[in-house]
Order: sequence, then structure tokens, then C-alpha cells
Amino acid sequence: MGSDLLSTQLSNLTTIAYFASMVMYIAYIATKSNKVALIATLTALAGFLVQTGAIGMRWYESYAILGSEHGRAPMTNMYESVVFFAWTIVGLYLAMEWKYKYRAVGAFVLPIAVWAMLWGQMSLNKSIDPLVPALQSNWLTYHVITCFIGYAGFAIACGVSIMYLIKIGKEERHMKEHGNKPMGGILGMLPPTRVLDDYNYRAIMIGFPMLTLGIITGAAWAFYAWGTYWSWDPKETWSLIVWFIYAAFLHARFTRGWAGRKAAWLSIIGFAATMFCYLGVNLYLSGLHSYGAA
Repeated sequence: MGSDLLSTQLSNLTTIAYFASMVMYIAYIATKSNKVALIATLTALAGFLVQTGAIGMRWYESYAILGSEHGRAPMTNMYESVVFFAWTIVGLYLAMEWKYKYRAVGAFVLPIAVWAMLWGQMSLNKSIDPLVPALQSNWLTYHVITCFIGYAGFAIACGVSIMYLIKIGKEERHMKEHGNKPMGGILGMLPPTRVLDDYNYRAIMIGFPMLTLGIITGAAWAFYAWGTYWSWDPKETWSLIVWFIYAAFLHARFTRGWAGRKAAWLSIIGFAATMFCYLGVNLYLSGLHSYGAA
């Protein structure tokens, strides 16, 4: 039944749009064409708008299927969460692209959104089912929104960090072979390393406070659902590990001036821990958050 819903069909269109946008961003790096870059951005924006409609439609469908007493925000199972994850990534990326004007970054960020949409559309249960009692709280919406905006910031930082490591490695080899001669080719289209390093920092500066709010709202939700703010459930433990990784990133940045390769690697490690917190815990570890695998 889930695949017959209008929201699911709109999500299919979103997946196509994000994939097309990803291809165009990669083509922009290869062709250096500003027209191609503009098409990539507009295609991503179109996909984002369609996905916004899909999320709104699924919200409406939950009320139509479950009734007014059981309708809920579409953020309660694995399918809905990966769709929302992709939406936050693309939305935050477009906002940062509009502000900083570096479209080549899209070639390293859109693949994460495309993967999320493809996995959700092809592998996960799309049906709309009643909430388990632990999820029947408005704290759920606050918790999920804040956490996933944080995850989106970390996803963008990871993509930018990969760009940084590729670019700095190539620059160092180029310097040894050609001295100060400007670097051309495809990698010459990537933003300067100092810009990528700053982009990484700014994305984490968005993600970290949102993750902090996510942990706080999660604690409030836990107290509402289970009568305790913290129970060292695997999800809670891994959320704290992720928080400490990014807190260490910012602390090292502010106090020791960490930048460049160290910052890029720590950003990538942080996102790997984030993905395990999000997916690995839900799929492979048992605990109070096990319903997230449904």
C-alpha cells in the first residue's frame, strides 16, 4: 500500500531530480560551465520543493489513513526519517550555496541525499502505521527536526572535507612538480583549500548546536515516555559520542587552531560516527530506540 501513496510517487520524482542535479554538479566541475551549474542548482531546488510537498502530503495521508486522533508528523519510522534526512541535507546545502556561491560543493553533497532517497524508495517499508505509545508526543517532532538539521550540517561538512583532502593532496603534488604555476584541470574548479576548510567549520557550527538541541529535546521526550531523562540506551550513548567528537573539533579549532587535514579527518570521522548513531544503532543494536528500524 505504501508505494501507492501520492507522497511516495512525489518522493520518486524527488529522487530523480536529486540524481539529475548530482550529475549536473559533477558535469559543472568537468565543463566549467556556469549554465550547467545553474541548471544543477535549479534542479536541486525543484527536487527540494517537490519533496517538501511529499512530506506535507504524507502528513495529510497519515490523518486520512489513521484518523484525526492518530495522524502524525511523517518522521517516525526508518523510511520517513531517511526521506527527512535527504530533505534537510538539500535544504541546508542550498541555503549555504546561496550564501557562499560555491556550486562545486554540490557534487560532493548531493550524492548523500541521493543515496538516502534511493535506499528509502527501494528498500524500506513505506506504509503508514499507528505510532507505538513511546512516540506519541510532540517532543518527537522537536527532537527529530533538531537532530536531522544537525546531521545535515555534518553531512555537508563531510562532503566538503573529502573535497579538501582531494584538493590539498593534488595541490601538494602540483607544487612539487610545477612550483607556483596555477593548477588547471578538473580539480582546479574546486574551491580553494582555505575556503573548503572554512566551509567545513561553518557547516559544523550549524550542526553542533542543532545536535545539542536534539539531545536536550530527546532527554525531555525520554522523561515524558519512560520517566527518566537519560538511561544510557545505545542511541543515547552514541549521540553523546558524536557530540563529544564535534565538541572536540570546535575546542581544538578555537584553542589550538586546528585546521586543514586534521579538521577534515575529524569531520569525516564525526560523520561516520553520526551515521552509525543514526543507522547502525537502529539496525544492529537493541534498546529503547529499536522501533526506529521499523
